[in-house]
Amino acid sequence: MFFSEICAFIFQMGKEKVNDISLKALSPLDGRYSEKIQELTYFFSEFALIKYRVKMEVEYLIALLSYGPSNLPKLDPAQEDKLRQMVEAFDSEQALSIKKIEGEINHDVKAVEYFLKNFLKEMGLDHLIEYVHFGLTSQDINNTANPLMVQGAMKESIVPTLKMLSSRIEKLANEWKDIPMLARTHGQPASPTSLGKEIGVFHYRLSSQLEVLERIPIRGKFGGASGNFNAHHVAFPDFDWMGFADRFLHEQGLLRQPLTTQIENYDTLAALFHGMERINTILVDLCRDVWHYISINYLSQKSSSNEVGSSAMPHKVNPIDFENAEGNLGIANINFQHLANKLPVSRLQRDLTDSTVLRNTGVPFAHSLLSYKSILKGLDKVVPNHEVISGDLEGNWMIVSEAIQSILRREGFPNPYETLKDLTRGKANVGKEEIHEFINGLELDEKVKEELKAISPSNYTGIYPDQ
Repeated sequence: MFFSEICAFIFQMGKEKVNDISLKALSPLDGRYSEKIQELTYFFSEFALIKYRVKMEVEYLIALLSYGPSNLPKLDPAQEDKLRQMVEAFDSEQALSIKKIEGEINHDVKAVEYFLKNFLKEMGLDHLIEYVHFGLTSQDINNTANPLMVQGAMKESIVPTLKMLSSRIEKLANEWKDIPMLARTHGQPASPTSLGKEIGVFHYRLSSQLEVLERIPIRGKFGGASGNFNAHHVAFPDFDWMGFADRFLHEQGLLRQPLTTQIENYDTLAALFHGMERINTILVDLCRDVWHYISINYLSQKSSSNEVGSSAMPHKVNPIDFENAEGNLGIANINFQHLANKLPVSRLQRDLTDSTVLRNTGVPFAHSLLSYKSILKGLDKVVPNHEVISGDLEGNWMIVSEAIQSILRREGFPNPYETLKDLTRGKANVGKEEIHEFINGLELDEKVKEELKAISPSNYTGIYPDQ
């Protein structure tokens, strides 16, 4: 498997040397956090980029000689298998040989072309070497390799982790749905809710945006140096190159953009980055709310006897998982914003700014994945503090004033809002006794008074919607 090869490549120098390298890594993604996001090296490392480029060059050569112009030479099934087996078994030694070629010629994609031509010579297929990269520009390889890398990361890592997180939030929402809780608007006591409903909001938002995210198509560009199949068409003017390219990219799992410059338009990739940014923003909101619930002791955190919460205060159990997640989500979103805003803009046919930016595509995904795992870890630690939650409700009986004035409106009682405002606004000593004394003094039918006195902060929680 590709992932095991990546791991072997990373750890080939031995554990002690890797630890030394991680201590000297410029980015914490390659140092402190490397083990937590290791799965993304499958898709976003330099090794992965080289391998995906080799894969696209090989698949193009096979397609060209299989269902390209009829007068081209053919590969037999065994030769096709050997080429694909080379891609499957592609290792660090081969990647380094490509890097060596790149160092000599100063071109990364051309180095892949030369590597593949050398491999064909070793197979005894010298007569096929000029069909490698035939009619292509570098971006036909980059703009198919990179979308496939993003697609793979989304399918194999990001989306499954987000769905796991969404399910975990849903599970907590269901477990906590019958725990009444004081709500706050503008930070002030407000109409009660349930702890489960407040957490459930995030499941709903996250699952809704995941549906949007998964509908965004992954597209690629394939059309030569200016997107018009110039070289292809001049060499074989009677062949349907548009149909060939559509079929080829479809076989690779991509939709082809039929009208482009030298580079892909990046619009759907930008949509994906914006979708990731929205999801991350929702999770920032979750982190801050859970952090607040922990700070007011609505949620307690399970502690480990081996962990230290503070270097000075022995009692502390800090909400570090949610704080770390929030910080990394911010870094991810800044990078997603830049990718989404920069990639669709290029001078005329192409400038090179997209190339260096694309090399950082894995950065926001890695910070995002790191955050998702931190939130999952943090949610596993939190438990409701029923005593504090119910005590806060009982200490804020004025919140039932909304319920009382609503029933009074129903009964045609004059100026109910103003009456309840005079009773409760800005007063700290309005409890159950004062509320019931107020109700008893109203000129109302006794049944309505009993209905009003049945309302309490713990049962005035409204409707919990089915999801």
